[in-house]
Amino acid sequence: MAQACSTSQGDQGTYGTNNVWIGYAYKGTAFNYYQGYVNEGAASSPNFDESFGGNQNNYTTTGCSVYTEQFSMRYKLQQSLTGSYTITVGGDDGYRLSLDGGTTWAINNWNDHSYTTTSITVSLSGMTNLVLEYYENGGSNRVSFNLVFNCAGSGSPTAYGASNVWQGHLYQGMNFDTYKGDVTEGAANNPTFDESFGTNNGNYYTNSCYVVTEQFSARYMLQQNLPYGNYVITVGGDDGYRFSLDGGTTWVINSWNDHVYTTSTYTATLSGTKNMVLEYYENGGVNRVSFAWSSTLLPVTLTGWTATAISDEQALLKWTATDAVNFDHFVVQRSTDGQNFQDIQSLPSTTRQYTDLFGYNGTVYYRLKMVDIDGQANYSGITSLVRHSNTTTTRIYPTIIENNIIFVETSKTIRQARLEVFDMNGRRLQEKEWPALEGRQQIALTGLPAGAYLVRLSDIRSPIAKQIILIH
Repeated sequence: MAQACSTSQGDQGTYGTNNVWIGYAYKGTAFNYYQGYVNEGAASSPNFDESFGGNQNNYTTTGCSVYTEQFSMRYKLQQSLTGSYTITVGGDDGYRLSLDGGTTWAINNWNDHSYTTTSITVSLSGMTNLVLEYYENGGSNRVSFNLVFNCAGSGSPTAYGASNVWQGHLYQGMNFDTYKGDVTEGAANNPTFDESFGTNNGNYYTNSCYVVTEQFSARYMLQQNLPYGNYVITVGGDDGYRFSLDGGTTWVINSWNDHVYTTSTYTATLSGTKNMVLEYYENGGVNRVSFAWSSTLLPVTLTGWTATAISDEQALLKWTATDAVNFDHFVVQRSTDGQNFQDIQSLPSTTRQYTDLFGYNGTVYYRLKMVDIDGQANYSGITSLVRHSNTTTTRIYPTIIENNIIFVETSKTIRQARLEVFDMNGRRLQEKEWPALEGRQQIALTGLPAGAYLVRLSDIRSPIAKQIILIH
């Protein structure tokens, strides 16, 4: 340990340049016996993380090797630095950093300890003489240096992209800490993308600054008008990712934790304008985020759907629709619990409104069933309104019958109910009875030729409803 190297090279004083440090190696923890020099950093970045090949190992220099117990290193770099920087130095054991050639120490952790790091943020202007000193006393050995330019991103970090092109907002820090600028992803014909950020632990450039691709985050935003259809959306990431259709209020995909590259899929029937947000963060190691989708467009696009109470007994349902291709008809459905829906009227594809006669106290829910010519059906969203009724509504419908099916619907329970069908001469042709009739019932009219008929519904005391129907 008490011998210097007879073949050591370097003068122990020259500074490295162009991001490449010159590191002078010594036996002893106090720079006792000079052995030779090494280089750290690269033309693209002065950052490095050195473990010297392992514990109790011979570390090669330009002169003699250094045994990696009780040794020390002095790294020197002269660099032009202008602006705000965050510098992080780490070591096991002691380390210290000077910005003025070793006169003062901006970071000083000069004692035995396991690997720790210290960070400072400084404003620099012009040529800077960086000196990083390190010693190892025993056990593990490691020293690291990281320099980040604190560039402020320009642009609006809340702006959405459009026309299949995402606006991506990049941040240093895993929780959208320091805004660094914007990038775009996707293309005019497809919003799909798969981004690996160039390299692990490197510089990824935005329109303003770069982010170091360790411990960073990104928020991609796209406002998209979706044609009515079935969509399969797949998002992937290493590490965390999550995806929203409502600007980040809720997350339909959420894998917000550290993991290797994985993907998650969301399938839904969608239409209209969606504020899509894909968020991503990287903690360490590999970095990658991806978005892909596929869609099957449906035969009609519903662009409006409302329910309005026009009296205690009537609700006006109105809708607007476009892009009706291979479309057959609408079916209006009603529910009093928001889950179990009943068909109340089938309507041609050209119809855009319907008045529902239904007396009810409480919330009534409506939705549209949209049926293609091949029988495939899709559904609108649910709309609702609160009804207030002190009267009983009972009705028999429809008035024009094509499939020998009629419906009886009542808003209260009718005890000992009887349904009778008469011809126009008053002869009773068909009869059906119930101990209790409530809600909506379907009745098949059998053996009746085309013509006009009177249908009457009664309880034990008197008639409740009458309707003339026409069978085609």
